[in-house]
Amino acid sequence: MQKRFEGKTAIITGAQRGIGYDIASAFAAEGANVVMADVNADGVKAAAEALAQATGARTLALAADVTLYQDCERLIEETLKAFEKLDILVNNAGVTRDNLVLRMKEEDFQAVMDVNLKGSFLMAKAASRSMLRQRSGRIVNIASVVGQSGNAGQANYCASKAGLIGLTKSMAREFASRQVLVNAVAPGYIRTAMTDGLKEEAKAKLLEMIPLERLGSGADVAKAVLFLAGEDSPYITGQVLAVNGGIYM
Repeated sequence: MQKRFEGKTAIITGAQRGIGYDIASAFAAEGANVVMADVNADGVKAAAEALAQATGARTLALAADVTLYQDCERLIEETLKAFEKLDILVNNAGVTRDNLVLRMKEEDFQAVMDVNLKGSFLMAKAASRSMLRQRSGRIVNIASVVGQSGNAGQANYCASKAGLIGLTKSMAREFASRQVLVNAVAPGYIRTAMTDGLKEEAKAKLLEMIPLERLGSGADVAKAVLFLAGEDSPYITGQVLAVNGGIYM
């Protein structure tokens, strides 16, 4: 039985660990050639090797800083050199620098905007040249529930993710005539090393806010990404798919 993404090539940024690694794993399991990009060169190399060994997929690890356009261009060039075409880009790279607005340093605001929003713009700009030329492609941006709802202490992060949603819709309009679809996935509270470290009282309060009464998993997010990147969503573009357990409707 043919796998869903056999013969397809996908780039995932911020793929060394966490949600990015889970997305890369899901693509690999479905037969894709997986390009794992991350600013941590050693970490992403080890992650790509582990994924290739576990799934048998063809993987490529590339160190890149998505805030630098020359790195984004190089990432696309090396992907095309290795696999000849690019079908899917997942803009997952992101950082946080949380604080209240009155205490937030300007450089912390800018750092989050540079990676989360500017980095996604630069990667999409670099990738779109190939996709528009071949008249096919999927771009999936990883936004966040707080980009829709706002959140105290995360003005920079919320602004970057809200901006990413606007960028998604604008690019969807620009690229539609060439059959390049652009969508976003907005995760809610996902189980990570950070949430695992919360005190039980804090976890209980968090779960009270979520109608499904559980934290999401990286696999929950990955399934949404694969749907938007695959053949089951040919008439969906410019949309935001919420994966949040009902915490924001």
